[in-house]
Amino acid sequence: MSSNQGSSPVAQSSGPSDGLFRKPRAPSMAPRHYRTPPPRSLPDVCPKEPTGEGRALCDGPSVVADQHRWTVYNSKVNLPAALNDPRLAKRESDFFTKTWGLDFTETEVMPSFYLPNISREHFSSYLQETAQREKIHERCKNICQSKDDLSVPTITNNHDKARAELEQVPKIFMKPEFVLNDPATFNAVLPWSHFSVAGGNNSRDVASSRLLQEKLSHYLDVVEVSIARQISLRSEAFFHSMSSQHELQDRLRETADAVAKLRARTAAIDRVMCRGPLRALRDALTCNNCIKLHNKLKLMAAVHQTQPTVQLLLSTSEFVGALELIATTKEVLQQELQGIHSFRHLGSQLCEMERLIDKMMVADFSMYAQSDLSRPFEEDSQVLEKDRLQSLVFGLLRQRKLDFLDIYSEEMVRAAKNIVRQCVAKSVSQISEIDADTVRFHEQMRLMTFHQWFDLLLDIFEHFILFLRRIKATLGIIRNVVLEVLDSSQRSRLAYVSLATNPSDGRTNEDEEEEESGGPTLHPGEAELAYLTHEGLFISDALNEAEQRSNVAAHAQTRAQTRTDACGSDSASATTESSSSKEHNSNITSSLPIGGSAAISEDVMPSDLELGRVANNVQELLHTASDVSQDRCVKVLMTRAKDGSLERLSSSEFVCLSQAVESFVSDTEELCGRRSVSLRGALQSQAYRFVQRFHEERKTKLSLLLDNERWKQAEVPAEFQDLVDSISDGRITLPERKPTGSEDRKPSEFLCVDGQKYAVVGTVLLLIRMFLEYCQYVNDIPSITTDILTRLAELLKHFNSRSCQLVLGAGALQVVGLKTITTRNLALASRCLQLLVHYIPVIRAHFETRLQPKQYSILRHFGHITKDYNDHIAEISAKLVAIMDSMFEKALSKYEVKAPMPSACLRNVCKQMAKMHEAINELLPEEQTQMLFLRINASFKLHLKRQLARLGVINDGGPQYGLVMVDVAFYSENVQALRSLERLDLNMPEIWEQKR
Repeated sequence: MSSNQGSSPVAQSSGPSDGLFRKPRAPSMAPRHYRTPPPRSLPDVCPKEPTGEGRALCDGPSVVADQHRWTVYNSKVNLPAALNDPRLAKRESDFFTKTWGLDFTETEVMPSFYLPNISREHFSSYLQETAQREKIHERCKNICQSKDDLSVPTITNNHDKARAELEQVPKIFMKPEFVLNDPATFNAVLPWSHFSVAGGNNSRDVASSRLLQEKLSHYLDVVEVSIARQISLRSEAFFHSMSSQHELQDRLRETADAVAKLRARTAAIDRVMCRGPLRALRDALTCNNCIKLHNKLKLMAAVHQTQPTVQLLLSTSEFVGALELIATTKEVLQQELQGIHSFRHLGSQLCEMERLIDKMMVADFSMYAQSDLSRPFEEDSQVLEKDRLQSLVFGLLRQRKLDFLDIYSEEMVRAAKNIVRQCVAKSVSQISEIDADTVRFHEQMRLMTFHQWFDLLLDIFEHFILFLRRIKATLGIIRNVVLEVLDSSQRSRLAYVSLATNPSDGRTNEDEEEEESGGPTLHPGEAELAYLTHEGLFISDALNEAEQRSNVAAHAQTRAQTRTDACGSDSASATTESSSSKEHNSNITSSLPIGGSAAISEDVMPSDLELGRVANNVQELLHTASDVSQDRCVKVLMTRAKDGSLERLSSSEFVCLSQAVESFVSDTEELCGRRSVSLRGALQSQAYRFVQRFHEERKTKLSLLLDNERWKQAEVPAEFQDLVDSISDGRITLPERKPTGSEDRKPSEFLCVDGQKYAVVGTVLLLIRMFLEYCQYVNDIPSITTDILTRLAELLKHFNSRSCQLVLGAGALQVVGLKTITTRNLALASRCLQLLVHYIPVIRAHFETRLQPKQYSILRHFGHITKDYNDHIAEISAKLVAIMDSMFEKALSKYEVKAPMPSACLRNVCKQMAKMHEAINELLPEEQTQMLFLRINASFKLHLKRQLARLGVINDGGPQYGLVMVDVAFYSENVQALRSLERLDLNMPEIWEQKR
């Protein structure tokens, strides 16, 4: 055959009889091929130890026991084939992310710390070992390639010849679907149409069939020759493959024998050295499991006693202890005793008990609030059962019943109503005129006299002050509990964070303790001792179990201490349990896993934001208590004012009422720290009505006084002089009325004010007392300052306008029946107006001290009043001058320059001047009298000058001039003879025309 032709490197190589090539080796390298591999650990036929459940590897095969049994670990998975499923029209892009999340593909995979970085240096020993064989292989390739290149023309000619022969074979024989069972194919290969249809041994048919047979035989020979040629061309490769296959089979046989011997040795080692120690470890695990079972049974026994213990705690109203026990038991049921058939209904029972405790706490808190707010005020203690209150508040906070303040608020409103009813009933019982059975509640207060009702109001104020103090003390306890819980929650969170951020400290201490105690230590070699599992637990897990248990105990102790701090000192005293309940709770808590018992209090307690909101609500509730108290007092005040009785109070009574209300409001603001406006607003509305009635009475009284005033000088009683003197001392207040007959002082003719004498009418004296009453109300009731100011301004304007109508307007002639308005009446009215103008700045300064700076604009009324009064005074002066002017005009129009001198006309003028001086001299001060007579003298000179000009008398020194000078001298002598006019400069030369 062609396989024996030529020589090849494989055939020429020296070696075994199978004809395979053997690499020549140096003597030093000969044993390296059979060198025993270094000792290493057993192959990892099982996965590494898990960190969680140990039962995940309980079905893994054993190398020793299951070496001949097929397991799932013998199966293979082609991941590229699974990802590139040809049956899917489109590759699933979310193959991993649909189960494991979007972060699976987006997360950057960090390089493994256990895989070395492979470089070319790692293959240097292999390359050196195979370098010789690679050179021989390359040389053989070159030799084979040269031989092929030399025979290329021959091979090409043979190939062309074979191809030409193959082309003679019909294409139908080359088709893949060539099947003789197909009738069409069969007819195409054996064309029966060339043979006789009738059949028989026709010579023509025999020849045709023989020809067809020879043709098919020729086709077969061509194909066989072509196949033989191809085999001859590849004979060397076939023989080489066969020889390589034999060598591979020999090596596999040797490997199988080595593996069998190794397994036999491993089985012997397992039988002699491993089964005993493994049995000891298995017994240790069994003992450990028994201990766990015993602890689990003890835990179940403790949980079984939960319901009786809870009932015992509830019988003593220890709600917090019962809730803690229920929460701990539920946590144990979820973590340690999950799936226990006998406890399948205990969780729902505990939840029902917890809901029952919630209702009991709410009902108990409602009863506490009712008893606290309804107890008699004679008791000294401000806080009722402080420990009980702290326990209830802590329990309600723990259950997130943050609306318990609404219950207290409702009870507070109900208690405020009862306080008013009790005070009214107590007052009515002391009044025999009122029958409480037949008269309604609101009518009872209206039937009281003012003093009886005022005493009732003071009693209500006193009770509400005690009521607010009691509420403030109770809410202070509640707020302290809330703030302590908030502070403890923050401290426990900080402790937990520090413990979580520095876990190595606790771990180091535990390791040191374990080393000191001589406990078992686990070496790294022992961790890889074996992979045998016992009830799903690794051997290394069993060795580390004691250490884990110590970690649990240390961590649980730390968290329990943190939770103890969270309860606070007051809360701890309020939730004291019996010794049996404490022991029962500790038995359950000690069985919790890491963080179990501490997580109970952290999960159920409100957040810091909620606790802060509750603390703010406590303060708001105190403000609400103040508002409720004032609202009830407002109802009492408005009930009394419904029939207008408060408007009809006297000034002293209303001032007492105002002062009492202001004192109560100030006390409530001091207690609650909030300014309330309800009671002040109600008092303000009543004060407005009172001021309006008071002003209308004073205005009506002033109008009556003015309408009956005869404008004569009145005597000034001593009390009015004392009133004015008190104003001069800077005290704008009404002095106390002295008893009649205490002093026998005669009234004076004038009112002395700051060293000046004022002649006044009786109306002005009463007006002074009136505006002092207005000022006194500003002192007593500061809230009505603006109203009083406007009313006083209106009163002063009314006096000014009405006095102008009566005097200047001559209205007193018809109203009072005066015959005429004399100059004395005018001077007296002017002097009264001047007295009031003197006091207007004093009144303005008094009001200015009681007003806010933003209210100063209202003081402009006093400026307008002062201007009106000064204008009125000027008009009176002008009226006096006008009276004398008309007299001068009438008298001097008949003046003639002839003897005897002084003339009768000038005598009449001097007489009228003397009467004018006599009328006003005692009323007006000296300066005003001089100014008035200067104006009168100017009028006289003007009329005399006109008359002389009409008569043609000039300053020529003639006889007529001499007669006029005699009259002028007589006039000057008479005028200057009047009192206080001696030094009056009359300037009489002005009566003559100036020469141009």
